[in-house]
Amino acid sequence: MLRTDLYWQKISDLKVTLKEAGYSLDIALAKTQLEEIEKELEKEEVYTNLKLSTEYSKKAQALRNKIEVFDRAEKAIVEAEEMVKLSEEFGDDSFMGEVENELKEAEEDIEKMRLQALLRGKYDASNAIMTLHAGAGGTEACDWTEMLYRMYICYAEKHGYTITEFDRLAGDEAGIKSVSFKVEGINAYGYLKAEKGVHRLVRISPFDSNARRHTSFSSVEVMPEIDNDNEIEIRPDELKVDTFRSSGAGGQHVNKTESAIRITHIPTGIIVACQNERSQIQNREQAMKMLISKLVEKREEERMAEAQEIKGEIKKIEWGSQIRSYVFCPYTLVKDHRTGSENSNVQAVMDGEIDSFIIDYLKKS
Repeated sequence: MLRTDLYWQKISDLKVTLKEAGYSLDIALAKTQLEEIEKELEKEEVYTNLKLSTEYSKKAQALRNKIEVFDRAEKAIVEAEEMVKLSEEFGDDSFMGEVENELKEAEEDIEKMRLQALLRGKYDASNAIMTLHAGAGGTEACDWTEMLYRMYICYAEKHGYTITEFDRLAGDEAGIKSVSFKVEGINAYGYLKAEKGVHRLVRISPFDSNARRHTSFSSVEVMPEIDNDNEIEIRPDELKVDTFRSSGAGGQHVNKTESAIRITHIPTGIIVACQNERSQIQNREQAMKMLISKLVEKREEERMAEAQEIKGEIKKIEWGSQIRSYVFCPYTLVKDHRTGSENSNVQAVMDGEIDSFIIDYLKKS
């Protein structure tokens, strides 16, 4: 006799979890909203207006993604249930492999919905504008900043996000001193906002002929992209606008015209720059978006400070300020008691300043 009790129990638990996830995400409301938006998109005054149609399309896509994940999980549970019934009816356990695959897919989709339910902040669904700055560590810090930049690019590609670079300042010898870029996609800011802070790297420096251990730092700023915010008012007399020639390998407009823009908001001292677009007008538009986003972020921080909800102050990009440490050296040989072999494992160096710690596993060569 086939033991299907465990599968029935798992299916029952997943049904309950899926129902809770559907309630949290309000799938019924999402379907109604999607129908309304699709009707709006069919109107001539909407699809002939590029800005308006783009805005509606983004909202519709976000709702579709939410509904598709729920429907896919529901379908996987139903199919698993049917296969368990067939196994019991014919006394054949050959279906169990497919049952496990369907249940695994359902679990993964439900976990995605759980994360989506947590991303309910005011700006969580927005695109993210990120800025990386090299800190203490010289050339090492510049190289570390470039490594972080590549890491975020890989993360964006893995999750289907797109990267648009705004401004980059190369290091004197290697790496980059600072870079600003936009991560575009659904819930990009919600997923990346936890990256804000100072990141620390400990490794044997490839730039040191004596192969000594070096510690370097890089700061990460994350803010939501905000097109319009009625509470933010920027007067022309509060802005200092500088133009300069874009840096790069050359080509049309690059290094030939002053198309790059740097805007300084005089009351706050916030500086933004953009040089990736072909024209000065486009660069100015992108720079203003970045400025609005930074002003909104500053406003939110001030509100949180007034409510005593901020847990720490803005810290320097150096030792004792990091939110995360990537430690490649020192490391210790850890013996695997099951196999008797020794592996090189990163030594976890914890201190009170580190909120989270990533251990990268290094195999012994």
